[in-house]
Amino acid sequence: MSYKLSEECFRTIMAGGDFSEPIVQVLSLKKMTTSSGQDRFRVCLSDGKYMITVAMVTASVLSKVGEKGVPKFSVIQLTRYTTTVINNTPSKGDSRVLLMLDIKLIADGDDVHEIIGNPISYSEAITQEQRHEPPPAKIPKISGPSKGAESFDGNKSLVGHIVHPISSLNPYNNKWIIKARVMNKTPIKTWSNSKGEGKLFSMDLIDESGEIRLTGFRDLVDKFYDKVEIDKVYYISKCMLKPANKQFSNLKNDYEMTMVNETVIEECQDDDMGAVPQINYNFVPVKQIMELDPKSIIDIIGVVKGVGDLQVFQARSTGREVKKKEVMLVDQSNASVTLTLWGAEAENFDGSNNPVVVLKGARISEFGGGKTLSTVSGTIMKLNPDLKESYRLKQWYDTEGNSVEATNVSARSGGSLGFNTPWMCFKEVFDQQLGSSNATGDYYQVKGTVLMVKSENSCYKACPSPDCNKKVIDNSNGMYRCEKCNREYESFKWRLLASMNVGDWSGNQWVSMFSSEAEKVLGVTAQEAGDLFEQDPSQFNELVEKAHFKQFVLKCRAKTEVYNDEQRLKTVAVKVDPINYEEYNNHLINRIKQLTGA
Repeated sequence: MSYKLSEECFRTIMAGGDFSEPIVQVLSLKKMTTSSGQDRFRVCLSDGKYMITVAMVTASVLSKVGEKGVPKFSVIQLTRYTTTVINNTPSKGDSRVLLMLDIKLIADGDDVHEIIGNPISYSEAITQEQRHEPPPAKIPKISGPSKGAESFDGNKSLVGHIVHPISSLNPYNNKWIIKARVMNKTPIKTWSNSKGEGKLFSMDLIDESGEIRLTGFRDLVDKFYDKVEIDKVYYISKCMLKPANKQFSNLKNDYEMTMVNETVIEECQDDDMGAVPQINYNFVPVKQIMELDPKSIIDIIGVVKGVGDLQVFQARSTGREVKKKEVMLVDQSNASVTLTLWGAEAENFDGSNNPVVVLKGARISEFGGGKTLSTVSGTIMKLNPDLKESYRLKQWYDTEGNSVEATNVSARSGGSLGFNTPWMCFKEVFDQQLGSSNATGDYYQVKGTVLMVKSENSCYKACPSPDCNKKVIDNSNGMYRCEKCNREYESFKWRLLASMNVGDWSGNQWVSMFSSEAEKVLGVTAQEAGDLFEQDPSQFNELVEKAHFKQFVLKCRAKTEVYNDEQRLKTVAVKVDPINYEEYNNHLINRIKQLTGA
């Protein structure tokens, strides 16, 4: 059986023109795995006359075709595609990559068996033509005038320029414009440390090809924060790209963007902006939350049945002011759950008139046997969104739901209210972005092995006052001054502040420990360790070496901090205990039962 390909379609497509749903043949596929674990394929395609090797397709697109994917020699139809400029110079012209966004299998390669026609390399053919013929007339760009994206500046509109897919962005090409919908915008966060103070916010963007995070710092927060709204579509250009920090973002992209002074953000007013993907939800009934594991990330929709007062208190660890508000949500499953909001979200939340709340990516927590919800850095929260589920839920609440006695899944079931923390591995801590949303930090416990102890700067001379552990200044005259107490002392006490690399089966993490817990690992008091540190460094190093490969149960606090305009995860071991193997074995048995459904 013969198959007719769309001959010479690549002449139009690879020059930036539009060819409706061309039929082409797959000559080869080469799998490439990105650093984020996402599979992509580099594809060699033929239109019967020309062949190109600069086509890309994701595994998810191939999986839609069938279980076999797309074998060699298959004939396919490009139902949706785009091209992106990866190099644009006056001497070489536009160098493009073809991104296949959706395809249809016309004929299986196992049935075709051979190459159709005698295709030649498109790039070589064009090069030969340019050597012997005058340059062809410029083919207009898909998205508007022939002027390229590289020619605009911050004072000119981005409308009408070439639009690049998010998936094509990389740090080696800064001449691009994306057209994307804002999925989420975080509240403004502030920080203050020895390096200074500042503020930041992030927003998550999506288009047909993928998603990416964009973060602004300091003055750019004032410039753009109020300008950008969730769910609206924007043209964005001139941002700095860098490898994504996977501790603080679960978006499927190897890169993230940072705003610079030249960044341009312009709202899209095009008729086709609806083509940019909307946010998809997979709502879980409130009643089902009781059956889900703590730290699970879910989408939820509920009506606000009650709102607690705004609580303002000081964090014990930092002394900073913390704001908190608890919101009760209810749905048609006749169950309610407590949603905890922090910071600006808590202060600005308006629960009057029983609004419908939609959460995408909320995290489940457990305390005292009850389950609660909280937001994390990637959570999207909307009030009264334009969704059919929202209207249906509001109608139910107004007619009958407001009088139903709902089961409270957040109610505690009794037992100890002491320091109870969930078992986790380090990979789960990273995957669930612990420490990124809670102003006071997130707590967990892990069975870990001490892999390395940093011996330098692990001991310091502290104020001898029982209620003060501030580092003292050696006046070199036999006296030690404490700035906190505003006094001078004839002596000091040694304190430990150790940094240890702790590992488990899934990964490792640098963990800080103060004196009481570091003493358990080193096996000596802080005073004994300090004396060796100052008087016999070799003995102190031997003491540190003996701590390596010891195993403990560490109860840790994870908290995100900002240092030099970079977000970092700081982990402190607030409690270190020897392993209680009976308790740990019970934990392992329970996890096995959860995995097997027993």
